[in-house]
Amino acid sequence: MAMQIRFYAELGDFLPPWRRERAFDIEVAPHQSAKHAIEALGVPHTEIALLLVDDRPASLDTRLHGAQRVAVLPAMRWLMPEMPGGARRFIADAHLGRLARWLRFAGLDTLWHNAWDDAELVRLAAAQERIVLTRDRALLMHRDVHAGCWLRDGDPLAQLADVARRYALPLHEPAASRCLACNGVPVPVPKAEVLDQLPPRTRECFDAFWRCPGCSRVFWRGSHWRRMREAVAVVAKGWR
Repeated sequence: MAMQIRFYAELGDFLPPWRRERAFDIEVAPHQSAKHAIEALGVPHTEIALLLVDDRPASLDTRLHGAQRVAVLPAMRWLMPEMPGGARRFIADAHLGRLARWLRFAGLDTLWHNAWDDAELVRLAAAQERIVLTRDRALLMHRDVHAGCWLRDGDPLAQLADVARRYALPLHEPAASRCLACNGVPVPVPKAEVLDQLPPRTRECFDAFWRCPGCSRVFWRGSHWRRMREAVAVVAKGWR
């Protein structure tokens, strides 16, 4: 059975050039779901915010048949559903370690480990209601991935900008950074308690310190912190 389908805006990135910015016909099996038909064309369900079947809103579980017209709209921030509790919590795949560090620096709860396989990542994302960040579209097609974002760019700051734009992240607002190594929330610590962990010049020049309760790393706002803060400010200015 043939039906007509069209993908709008950046969803065209998943399609061959001759199928972009136009409606085209596809064959669907009897009672095939919209999700299955769309993902068979290479578009993950997590990238879809709105589905119209014959000009009416429909769910991805909708069963398709011939002679229908289907319009697929991308995940845009004004169409994105709220996460439980209003929080945006993330989990990044093994290839996005640098992005995870930038998100943590911006104060965003982000899990990452380079040893996780896809099954473990999907399990954690489902159990903790986290948004999956990846450049692997096949991962986002997993049936247990309920929220995710496919990142087009390989540069971590460009990726940060894409995530911020899509989820309206408050990068422009000062936020307490998380531990870049383990995602813990550092707490203030007296200088006297960490003196033996500080380089000589740091002991001379700084008085405010934070320690991660998870991995015991000590942080201070030196030149590295300032460079990262400036980079995040540039990203925040660029997408708003």
